[in-house]
Amino acid sequence: MKKSVVLASASPRRTALLKQMNIAHTIQPADIDETSRTNESPMDLVARLATEKAQAVKAHLVAQQAMSDNKVILASDTLISFNGQSVGKPENKADSKRILTMLSGKTHDVLTAICVLDDTRQQTQVITTSVTFAVLTDEQIDAYWDTGEPADKAGSYAIQGIGGEFVVSINGSASAVIGLPLYETRQLLNAFGVVS
Repeated sequence: MKKSVVLASASPRRTALLKQMNIAHTIQPADIDETSRTNESPMDLVARLATEKAQAVKAHLVAQQAMSDNKVILASDTLISFNGQSVGKPENKADSKRILTMLSGKTHDVLTAICVLDDTRQQTQVITTSVTFAVLTDEQIDAYWDTGEPADKAGSYAIQGIGGEFVVSINGSASAVIGLPLYETRQLLNAFGVVS
């Protein structure tokens, strides 16, 4: 029986990466509270958010009587870990400037969690990629904000866009930084019987 993949995300980047992998899928965004808990580590937070997104979509499908044994749900979450602290999306221009100034000239970790579940089991995995930034000037940061790109991105930059110009080096999965680690995603989907 052919399994169908449901992507628990409205992210065009994740959709594009699945298409790049030639994995047919439908989209069912998850609406969850992404607030971190007291003393929750970045690793625990990103894993919990990916898992909760997958579970929320499963609950929605069950409520709609649309969950079946041939459906596999894929959810993902990405955040930046810097000095042991979680760095999410910027709230506004000032917050974006604070984040990018903090990352300027330094190395940070991008944590991307993927969760795959079906009607009987679930598995979550976190992939860590180290990214080193060039030293950024205030002018570069201001000009970057004005492009509109950093507003909805974890760490206030998009490596696949203009923000890629700030990156000196990457150690790990480049696609994980964009939002979905290609290798690990295929391995996990294959383990759940999705063959493409």
